[in-house]
Amino acid sequence: MTAFLDIPKPIRSGIVVLDPERGTPRRVIVMQFNPETLERSLTPQAAGGEQGDRTEVLRLKGPAIETWKFTAEIDATDQPEVPAPDGVHPQLAALEMLVQPPSGRIRADRALAEAGTLEITPVETPLTLFTWGRSRVLPVRLTELSIVEDAFDLDLNPVRATVGVGMRVLSSSDLPAGHRGAELYLAHLSQKERLAGAAPAGRLDALGGLDFQEKS
Repeated sequence: MTAFLDIPKPIRSGIVVLDPERGTPRRVIVMQFNPETLERSLTPQAAGGEQGDRTEVLRLKGPAIETWKFTAEIDATDQPEVPAPDGVHPQLAALEMLVQPPSGRIRADRALAEAGTLEITPVETPLTLFTWGRSRVLPVRLTELSIVEDAFDLDLNPVRATVGVGMRVLSSSDLPAGHRGAELYLAHLSQKERLAGAAPAGRLDALGGLDFQEKS
């Protein structure tokens, strides 16, 4: 039995909700199972656009717009030692509240509207981080949340569900200067630069010996 004690425990992916003032974790949502696949998309922010000025065609006006998508599975039957009187309702509710304003704020805004307030400030959500290992900690905004409940207990509580999550990475262009999320994004970008520098360098002869020197 002791032969297995040295096996490293796998790192789980997850979502961390930070307190907007202190920057301390308000809630940590750990994925029960790491998603098998991640779909990432990067759209460059070109300065010139498709039909822009020729002098701007190679310029970038900001970080690329990056989106992530993955599918997570939640299964109460996989943890028989943990009592689950509500099935996976709590786990689903924790994810859903990432895209919902608090009920108290909705009531307060309704009271302001009934009192004749002309302008009501939209609710600002806490800073949300998506973590995928130690080298990828990203400030994100959830853009999509789809839930398929596919197994239930006798009280119709879901005991197994599949959750599709879509996120947009919040870059330094999206957040105010000095914002904690902007600094986290820049740290993430610096990590990418370090990894890119560690990639093996290719040789021109592998491309057929191309010569980029100007011909006289």
